[in-house]
Parts: sequence; structure tokens; C-alpha cells
Amino acid sequence: MSSAQCAPFEVTDVHAVEILDSRSRPTLSVSVTFADGSTARAGVPSGASTGSGEAVELRDHDSARYGGLGVLTAVTNINGEILAALGGRSFDTLADVDAALIALDGTANKSRLGANAIVGVSIATARALATGTGVELWQHLTPAGVAARLPIPHFNVVNGGAHAPNDLDFQEFMLAPIGAPSLPEAIRAGAETYAALKRLLHDKGYATGLGDEGGFAPDITRPEDVLALIVEAITSAGYTPGRDGIAIALDPAASEFYRDGAYHAAGQTLSSTEMITWYEHLAVDFPIWSIEDGLAENDENGWIELTQRLGARIQLVGDDNFVTNPAIITDAIAKNIATAALIKVNQIGTVTETLDALRICRDNGYAAMVSHRSGETEDTFIADLAVASGCGQLKTGAPARGERIAKYNRLLEIADRHPALPFGLR
Repeated sequence: MSSAQCAPFEVTDVHAVEILDSRSRPTLSVSVTFADGSTARAGVPSGASTGSGEAVELRDHDSARYGGLGVLTAVTNINGEILAALGGRSFDTLADVDAALIALDGTANKSRLGANAIVGVSIATARALATGTGVELWQHLTPAGVAARLPIPHFNVVNGGAHAPNDLDFQEFMLAPIGAPSLPEAIRAGAETYAALKRLLHDKGYATGLGDEGGFAPDITRPEDVLALIVEAITSAGYTPGRDGIAIALDPAASEFYRDGAYHAAGQTLSSTEMITWYEHLAVDFPIWSIEDGLAENDENGWIELTQRLGARIQLVGDDNFVTNPAIITDAIAKNIATAALIKVNQIGTVTETLDALRICRDNGYAAMVSHRSGETEDTFIADLAVASGCGQLKTGAPARGERIAKYNRLLEIADRHPALPFGLR
């Protein structure tokens, strides 16, 4: 059932409260209620490594509260102006609500009311619609003609960059159990390899503290050393490194170490071409199947070269340069930039625009990976979104920390209730 197949519904209440995310920073909890009694809430995520084109997250900038990171202004916008605009109104679809929110905000980047306010209302509305129609959220979100699919989970097991207090410039090193026969077995493989990696790091004298997304944050500088440890952990856990077992995905988040026209990583200063050559060597030496944000968001010529040289062998995912924006993704496809898009609901600000971005990828044979943010809540919306889209890929951190585990556990619930759902890459 798609979100377009709704009976008219009347919004009677919209309410927000300031809560904390997984980094102990303020975010929003938003609830939406309909006249028929259907109600749902949403926890709003927040990023650390962000693209410059993302929809704007509204913060209070009051230094007396949470170092200026409070979201009481966004709360007030929901409980005041947004409630006044939506309350007592009837709508036919989620798209109608999202369009009303975008028009009410009146800016190109949702900066007046705040993308964090708008996305919270959008997600809560989608969930309330599913509740009211008596189906699971993923079923409600699945577009007509699209085959839902359980995704390959991508476990971020080593954190660096903006996600950890170490000297590792590459931000994420992920396990991708592509060869697993089922979603439960994929999650088991990720959890067992994560445990093996912890033992290995401990035995080698590295700290096993965690970064923002639950991955370990050892004091290692060279990506090659991290990759070697991950391969050893995969083998130690009894799995095969590679696409027949557990492959590796990288998110260097290269915008974070790009300055003055060059990349500064692991003690090196590299041009775009030299970064691409480095990735080529890493892909030969290690079972890497996907690289996200391998180059900086504004390095368009570098991205074109990266795609030409590696696109046929490795999935190349755009994140900071695409920011889940349908128009930007469309332009990138035309320019042969990357082969996949990362999908983050709060980057663009509404569920409808997110579904449109996924549709554009699907229609153009472009891959997509649904993603969490470094600042998360226990909300599991993205697990349902990944299944509904049929994209076959989800990244939501390590198999650790409650806000990450909640998403994996939601996938396990869906798999148990719907054993006929296919699993794996699209």
C-alpha cells in the first residue's frame, strides 16, 4: 500500500517537546494526532558531518542553554505556527501535508521553521497514517509497483573523523554481510564480527571506547591498518572476507579533510587524482565493495574522474554532495557522478521529498542506501523506509548502543513477521 492511497484525514493536534539525542544534544520529539484518534510520534535525528546544502536544522544559539544547541525555537514553531496551520485541516495524502509545511516555511532550505521541526511533523504524520490504515509503516510507505526488500545492513564498526576523538581521518569503516543468506544471519554476522574486532583490538593494546555511532575509536592513523584489523576480525569470527561473505564499505567523509584544493589524510597531501589512485590500491588490497563521500562535495571534476575509474568495480555513494535532494541527484546522474545516493530524511526535510529521491534513483538504475545520522533517537523510521524503498541497503551504525540497535531489531521484527520478503541488494 502506498502513502498515496489514503482516505482524507483531519489533523487535530501537533505537539513537540525538546529531548536529547544519542550525543546528549537537544533534538525534537514530535507527535501528530488525527480526528479518528490515530496518533504517532517521531524522534528527529541530527548529523555531525553535514553537507553544506542540507536543509537547515534550527538551533536556538542561546549560549546559556546546551551551549547554544537548544531547539526550543523549533518546538515553539511546531506548537504554535505549524499547529495553527495544520490543526482542523483535512488532507488527502502525506504529500499534501508536506507541501503545506514547505509552503508555510516559505524558504528554499526550510530555514525559517527549521528542517528539524518540519521533518518531525512529516515522519510522525506518515506513522500516524500507517496506524490509521491498520498496516505496518513499511507497507504504507511502499510505492505502488515497488517490491519491498529487507536490506543488507552496513555496520559502522570503526569510527574516525567527526565521529570520534582520534587521529583517524576516514570517518567510517563498515561491515557489509553481502553474502549472508538472510537478514537475521546478516545481523548475526555483523554482531559476531564486531565482538571479534573488540577482542582483537584489546589483545593488540588498543582502546575499545566507542565513537558517536557505536564503532570502536582506536588511536590508529592509517586506514590500511584499520582495514587489516577488520579483515582479521572477519576471519576470526568464522566468516569469509569479500562479497561472498562480509565485504567492507568506507565512508571517508572527504569534505572533512579537504582544504586549499587538496586532501589531507593520514599525513599525506593529495590531489583528487592521487586520492582516487589511493582508493584503487585499497580496493585491490582489501575487500572493499562501496565508498561513500570519497571526494569532497564541491570537487565535481574529481567525482567525475572517480566514477570513470572506479564506478564499474565499486559502488560510489554521494552524500554531502547530494544531500538527498531530488534535483541534485537528477543532475548528478546526468553528469555521471557516483553510482548511488545516500538517503537521509532530515537532509531534505520531508518524507515525500525523500521518497522522490529514492524514486529518481530507482527509475535511473542508480543505487541508494538509507542512512541514520550520528545524533539519533530510538526512532526506527529509517528501518521501515529502507524496506519500503526496496533499495537493499541500510546503514545505521554499529551493532551496539540502543539508538542503533533499535533499527536492527526493527528489521528483525519485520523479517520474522514477513518471511516471504526478499533480502539483499537490489
